[in-house]
Amino acid sequence: MAQSATKSAQRRVRDERLETRVTADQKKLIERAAALQGRTVTDFVLTSVQEAARRAIEDHQTLHLSLRDSQAFVQALMKPLPVNDRLRDTVRRYRQRTGV
Repeated sequence: MAQSATKSAQRRVRDERLETRVTADQKKLIERAAALQGRTVTDFVLTSVQEAARRAIEDHQTLHLSLRDSQAFVQALMKPLPVNDRLRDTVRRYRQRTGV
């Protein structure tokens, strides 16, 4: 009984659909990889795509700095330059455009 409840929950969760066209060679490659891992093609593709999506998001959200850039960043935090007219003007324009 618990198993059928789980299957029902999975059906409700998976109500969206992705479709793609692949070449015969791509399909064979994916099928072979899935079989080697003992998984269905759907499971293999979903897992692979989710992992790739997570990596892409993480890469986008992570800032990678060179040693020189890291040192400049820390220096700017530790000893910030005084606010000048150009910065004040930039902040003013930003606030006007964004309504902040």
